[in-house]
Amino acid sequence: MRTRPGSSGEGSGPPAPAAGLPPPAERGATVIPDRVVARIAAQAARAAQSRRAAVPPDRGGPGAPHVSAAVRTGSVRLHLTMDLPYPTDVPRVCERIQRDVAERVAQLTGLRVGEVLLTVRRLVTTADSSRGRVR
Repeated sequence: MRTRPGSSGEGSGPPAPAAGLPPPAERGATVIPDRVVARIAAQAARAAQSRRAAVPPDRGGPGAPHVSAAVRTGSVRLHLTMDLPYPTDVPRVCERIQRDVAERVAQLTGLRVGEVLLTVRRLVTTADSSRGRVR
């Protein structure tokens, strides 16, 4: 079997450095601002809330999750505040939402998610969602 240069049939050594470029450590770093990571996490939290807590998106029930993020040296700490439906298994649903958000943020940003703190703002009954949100 014949292979072309650079195909998978050749040795699996490290890729050759690009001509004229400084070493990777000297090229700089990609910086993702806290607010961008927070928006990504908010989207992931809304999807997880819908999937894990059986909350239909944008149906007048629980409000949108609020998220803050703190990015430091390649890792991020997230704080989520959200509503959950009542009745629900709060500890189990919260754990799954935290895991889903951490995985999605890590996947999309390349950052290590060190902590996901989740605060349940309120529990929403079906009567609350049918009357509209009252504060």
